[in-house]
Amino acid sequence: MTKIRRLAPSRIVSISFIAMILCGALLLMLPISSKDGSWTSFFDALFTSTSASCVTGLVVFDTYSHWSMFGQLIILILIQIGGLGVITMAIFLTMVAGRKIGLRSRTLMKESIDAPQTGGIIRVTKFIFKTSLIIEGIGAFVLSFTFIPEFGFFKGIWMSLFHSVSAFCNAGFDLMGQKEPFSSLTSYQGNGAVLGTIALLIVVGGLGFFVWEDLKRNRLKFKKYRLQTKIVLSVTGILILIAFCYFFFFEFSDSRWAEMSLGDRFWSSLFESITPCTAGFNSVNYEKLHNASL
Repeated sequence: MTKIRRLAPSRIVSISFIAMILCGALLLMLPISSKDGSWTSFFDALFTSTSASCVTGLVVFDTYSHWSMFGQLIILILIQIGGLGVITMAIFLTMVAGRKIGLRSRTLMKESIDAPQTGGIIRVTKFIFKTSLIIEGIGAFVLSFTFIPEFGFFKGIWMSLFHSVSAFCNAGFDLMGQKEPFSSLTSYQGNGAVLGTIALLIVVGGLGFFVWEDLKRNRLKFKKYRLQTKIVLSVTGILILIAFCYFFFFEFSDSRWAEMSLGDRFWSSLFESITPCTAGFNSVNYEKLHNASL
């Protein structure tokens, strides 16, 4: 324990992250985590745990087809912790338990979220959790209007929650394999309620905690934003606009996408201009895209 206390904060953050991945891998290996009740190999479980914790969206199995409800829950927890930060989660649970947050814990938090200073770090932690849960809850609520009629009440709620968290944390994991394995959101190609909500969750989640705080404090007063906020908002907007124009006027106007309506073109162009930046979802079959688009 003394040796651990002597470790640099950056090393503790790294060790905690590795420990989370290994714990996730061990849980995903268990028969209870797979739908057929069989053991999953360590390396497949390790890859899935790493991908979920690092919110990348790469998978070796279709998430719905291979993993049981328990396995999907483990993946969702890994996504949530990975998206918010393992140290952030640990400090939040400590606060919930009513324990005092010491200087070392505050320093760890500062390192984990790359905060400019230690002062006010507890307030920032509360803000991160409160904002994240509210946004994910709103996202799940909006998605439920589509998923509950389609999948039933309880399953629809689970689908809404899973995809809201996955989108907000920019993870890209989905449960649409029940329609077709590895199909992602292709069955919702022209559905603005689904694609628009998930796209917005991706953008908001990708902006970062300090941009949220700046927007909350200064509202729409662009001149008062920090330089980081100005750069993030400007570059994000420019990238989305350029990519949208390309997909709408060049890619999806091609004859190979003739079955697309104007609405399908709009939503797919918008979605495909956002998701490749970090999220991992897709609303069209990438095998049909031109090499220039790829």
